[in-house]
Amino acid sequence: MMNYGISIALIVGFAFAGGAMAAGGSQQKLAIQSAGQIHPVPQAAYQPDRKATYKVVFDLTQAAAKPNQLSPALERVARTVNLYASAGVPLEHLKFVAVAHGPATSIALDEVHYREQYGTANPNLLVIEELRKAGVDIAVCGQAVVEHHYAYEWVDPRVTLALSALTTIMDLQQQGYALMPL
Repeated sequence: MMNYGISIALIVGFAFAGGAMAAGGSQQKLAIQSAGQIHPVPQAAYQPDRKATYKVVFDLTQAAAKPNQLSPALERVARTVNLYASAGVPLEHLKFVAVAHGPATSIALDEVHYREQYGTANPNLLVIEELRKAGVDIAVCGQAVVEHHYAYEWVDPRVTLALSALTTIMDLQQQGYALMPL
């Protein structure tokens, strides 16, 4: 009798799991775990070419509504990585650079200085670390760092200090990078 109950429980469990998968759920591990949740749609049109290389420069200007929240612009970069990876594009085919400036400048601060400025931990650093591991270069505008009264030494070591967002974005566009304003 006990085996019968276990069998029924397993059948019901598999039925629910199968239904969730059919409805678009995914058990696939995302490239970026801490942000950028997606809903794979393998039957959708306009799937990325798995053999192509994608060059994108993300213009990050959005700050979070509150200092303890993840930057929505950074979340979109994570989502983009996850979308391409879930469609089968190898991470080494993603040539992504994200340049923070304006209101998004603070995402680049290290833990100590972010906490001094905002009284909370920097919620962006885990995502930045995961993006770096996935091959994404996260940069911050050197001009914006000064304009926000931050010192260059306050920039987290996982973030590239760029001369400016203006020159970086223009240079990358001349190298064939598509611009994605966020």
